[in-house]
Amino acid sequence: MQKKRVLLLCGGGGPEHEISLVSAKYIEKILSGIPNLDLTIKELKLSPEKDDLFNSLKDPDYIIPCIHGPPGETGDVQAFLDLLKIPYLGAGPEASRICFNKITTKLWLESLNIPVTPYKSLSYKNLELAGEVFDQWGEVFVKPASQGSSIGCFLIDKKEKLEDAIDEAFKYSSQVLLEKVIKGRELEVAVYEMGGKIVATDPGEIVLNDTFYTYKEKYDDTSKVTTKTKAQDLDEKIKIVLKDFSIQAFKGLGIRHLARVDFFITKDGHIYLNEINTFPGMTPISMFPKMLKAHGDEFQEFLWEKINS
Repeated sequence: MQKKRVLLLCGGGGPEHEISLVSAKYIEKILSGIPNLDLTIKELKLSPEKDDLFNSLKDPDYIIPCIHGPPGETGDVQAFLDLLKIPYLGAGPEASRICFNKITTKLWLESLNIPVTPYKSLSYKNLELAGEVFDQWGEVFVKPASQGSSIGCFLIDKKEKLEDAIDEAFKYSSQVLLEKVIKGRELEVAVYEMGGKIVATDPGEIVLNDTFYTYKEKYDDTSKVTTKTKAQDLDEKIKIVLKDFSIQAFKGLGIRHLARVDFFITKDGHIYLNEINTFPGMTPISMFPKMLKAHGDEFQEFLWEKINS
């Protein structure tokens, strides 16, 4: 049998470049036991003198774009691969673009009658609106609309800090999100296509221990955050609702193959879908592969099925 030539495309030159390399190495390790597979890793630095992207994409039978953030989750790489007619893992260009922008994600989810974390959006430095939002909610998250892994995000509990946070967030995105701080549990559902079905796992949980889930808390060895692949003491009815919302969002936004859907649930039972990640972290400590395994599926089998689809 002829070997399948699979290219792991990673890097990207953005703020999540290094984590992307870790994800690629992890996926390489997961796939390394398959005999009929020829694996190659290509690190993109997006420097013309260092990258020859077009030539590197001539030979693969399949591509796994392990690029977190731009240009891997923004739809740019996916559009390029579609033009070259090379199959790849993950959402297509339109779904990637929609989900990477937190504002458009919320607008689409609202149209599907899925509750989202209360928010206001800024297309320019509108301090009057920002001040009104802060006065209404008491504290806010300030986030770049198009950025991942909590990069450029700030928890603001003093009004005088608002302007600096907005200025910093605008460095990462042309739009900024002001989001209500939700006190409650942070839950995640892994959604993936396998065996001809869309699967939603039982919710996992991020236990923050009175800290904000920053980039460092997600990936640093000194993180105080605890993760659980299955949330404990969660009502079965709540589990069903979270899984239903996750599949509705997956279908409604046109996502394919895989996603991680993040929720907040308050003490009085209100559920808010917060974000959707079309290519979640694939490091050894990342939640998506762990939740897939906890559900009874093997990550290697999932990837191999997609490569051969």
